[in-house]
This record gives sequence, C-alpha cells and structure tokens, in this order.
Amino acid sequence: MTGLEALQSAQFITIKNQRFVALRAEEWNALIEWLEDLEDAEIARQSLSELKAANGDRKQAGWLEWSEVENQSGRVVKDIK
Repeated sequence: MTGLEALQSAQFITIKNQRFVALRAEEWNALIEWLEDLEDAEIARQSLSELKAANGDRKQAGWLEWSEVENQSGRVVKDIK
C-alpha cells in the first residue's frame, strides 16, 4: 500500500462535534513509511546538490568515508561495489 492509498482509505468520524480520522494500523504504517521515503529522497537530493557544488569532491561536500561511518556507528559497514 502506498502513502496515497493510505490517505485515501482514511475514514472520518464525528464524536461530540469533533472530527477524527481513523486508519488501520497497516495504513498508518504505510503512511509513515511513505513520509520517511519522501524525507530520504529530499536528503539525497540535497546531498547530490552539495556534491555537484563541490565539483564531485566528496570530502569538500562533507561526505564521510565508509571507515569513518563504521567507526562512529560501532558496526561493520560493508563496502558496496
């Protein structure tokens, strides 16, 4: 289910002159995931814009080396090639 489908499935309920929106938990989770994807896409666009402004220089754009990320997280990060 997409975020848009989740929004379209919303049901409106009126109780004591107040309107509420009801969503199934599955629809709520789809909506949250959709919003997170939008946020991730904006972060990626911004990062690529900064990289372009730095003429492709990752360090100048503020990008970290994989080893730095690994050291900060304490987790092993596999290099994807």
